[in-house]
Amino acid sequence: MRIIHTADWHLGRRFRGIDRTSEIAIALEQILKQAKELDVDAVLVAGDIFDVPNPPAYAERVAYHFFCELQAAGIPAIAIAGNHDSASRIDSIAQLLSLAGVRALGKPKRSADGGTITLNTKSGKLCVGAMPFASEQRLLDANSLWHSGDANRRQDYREIVADLLQNLTIDFRENTVNMLMGHMSIDGARLAKSEAAYYTRDKYLLSSQTLPPEAQYIALGHIHIHQRIAKNSPAYYSGSLIQLDFGEAEQEKGFCLIEVEPGNQAKVEFKPVACNKPLKVLQCDNDNLDAVLEAHQYHPGFLKVIVDLDSPQIGLADRVRQICSQAVSIEPRYRDAPLEPTEITNIDPNNFDPAAEFCNYYQNRLGTTPQPAVLEGFQNLYNKFKETVNS
Repeated sequence: MRIIHTADWHLGRRFRGIDRTSEIAIALEQILKQAKELDVDAVLVAGDIFDVPNPPAYAERVAYHFFCELQAAGIPAIAIAGNHDSASRIDSIAQLLSLAGVRALGKPKRSADGGTITLNTKSGKLCVGAMPFASEQRLLDANSLWHSGDANRRQDYREIVADLLQNLTIDFRENTVNMLMGHMSIDGARLAKSEAAYYTRDKYLLSSQTLPPEAQYIALGHIHIHQRIAKNSPAYYSGSLIQLDFGEAEQEKGFCLIEVEPGNQAKVEFKPVACNKPLKVLQCDNDNLDAVLEAHQYHPGFLKVIVDLDSPQIGLADRVRQICSQAVSIEPRYRDAPLEPTEITNIDPNNFDPAAEFCNYYQNRLGTTPQPAVLEGFQNLYNKFKETVNS
């Protein structure tokens, strides 16, 4: 049996004001093409189909087109909600999605209530214990949320998740391919730093021991870097489909292809997909800035430019974008200067000189004096702000 495992599409994603949906759609077309060429039996989507709970219509259209094309090719799919998705929304359209060959699950359920999904594929039976993202508020009762301490709530949450995951294996049989799919954060996973930080640590950080050993393969979503959880573990993150933020710059993206038969260990291969708009981080200083930019002026994706400076430079962003219009982030970094301790004094508002105080601050923070253009820019901003306050 051949299975595709993908996750973290984040359709509808906006990045620095730029919509990334068209790039994600191109990546999904590559997966669709491979699914047909490889003659896969099913596709597993491990959450974060969309970037926001109420996605724009064009983002939904891309997702539903993908599922309909899978159905036309005779390939069923199972999809679960991630922390970015609306669990209620996914559950409300699950019956409609079933018409397109998709078994969708928004909220966690026990096996007897529909948490375990069995597909009759052309290569045999596939049994998947599906665990959508489980919020603390959804799993814990009001008494625990209000009256238990943080440590107790964390422990309660982890015990409930472990119990649910174990429950999802009760329908596993010797003659079926048995898998788990979950949207969760497992301790030890390498983070891309583009994931929602709140949902990747503290109470939401689960031990790898939480994952039941009965599963032949565990398809994970939520962490954006493709990785195996541990050397001998059957648990893998497929990673995000495109480089969603500069924390993922230059990372290879793709999906997991699993070959497995009942009773045997799964063989897993990472299949890359081409990034339509790859992200790249450039680091330079004032002396080599133009040379570095000119070497990347035809970069097909988006750039983050970090410039090491001794002091702020007027017009830096314009200088960068004149050469590289695709630079969406320009970050000046100031070299360490010997700082003198700032003496705290009482300021007489009747004798306050904003320009002099700005120069003092500049000297204390950067160890130098501002250029005349910088001082003039500050004075203009101060005067404009003062006029606004007094009007």
